[in-house]
Amino acid sequence: MIKALLLIFQPVATWDGIFRAQRRVGFILLFYLLPLLAFTSAGEAYGLHRWGKWQSEVTRPKTYSAPEAAIYEIGQILLSLLIVFLAAKLVKSFGETFHGRHTYAQAFRTVAYGLSPLFLCRLLDAFPSISPWLSWAIGIVLAIGALYHGVPRVMQPDPPSAFGLYLMTSVLLLMITGIARFITAWYLQGRFEGLQAFISSLAARLHF
Repeated sequence: MIKALLLIFQPVATWDGIFRAQRRVGFILLFYLLPLLAFTSAGEAYGLHRWGKWQSEVTRPKTYSAPEAAIYEIGQILLSLLIVFLAAKLVKSFGETFHGRHTYAQAFRTVAYGLSPLFLCRLLDAFPSISPWLSWAIGIVLAIGALYHGVPRVMQPDPPSAFGLYLMTSVLLLMITGIARFITAWYLQGRFEGLQAFISSLAARLHF
C-alpha cells in the first residue's frame, strides 16, 4: 500500500527503485499485488457489510451479509488478477510493434505497479455515497499519471517510441478496467439480478 501511495506522490524515485529491484512476477504477485488487493477488498467488504451500497428504487443502501461481501470481493480479486496478467501480455505485444525486445516480467512490473493507485482507490467504494464510477475515475487518472514515468523506466523502449508505448498502454488499461468497473458497478447497483440471486444462495451455505 505504501508503494502505491509513493507512485502517486513520488513516482520518479519509486519507479527507479522498482527498476533497480528487478523483482520477478512471482515475487510481485505474492508480496505486493495480492496483499494490496486483499487489503483494499477487506476495506470495501467492511463497508458493504456495515453501510451497504445505494441501488435503484430503494430508500436506503442495501447491506450485504458477510458471506455475500466475501464472495463478491473474491470475485473482484480474481477479475483484477486476470486484468493484470492479460494486460501485461498485451503490453509486451505492444512493445514488439515498436521493434522492442521486452520480457513479460517487464510488462508485468509495469502493469502491476502502475495499476496499484487504481486498486488503492477501491477503498472509496466502502462508502455508500461514493459512486463506483467516481472511485474508478480517480484511480485510473492516478494510474495513468504514474505510468507516464513507469513505462519508459521499466519497459526501456527506444526514446522515439516511449510516448507511443505509454499512450497505447494507458488506453488499453483504461478500456479493460472500464469494462471491469462496468460489471462490478452494475452488480453493486442491483442490475444483475440473476447473479445476485446466485451469490445470495451460495452465501447462505456459508457460516461465518
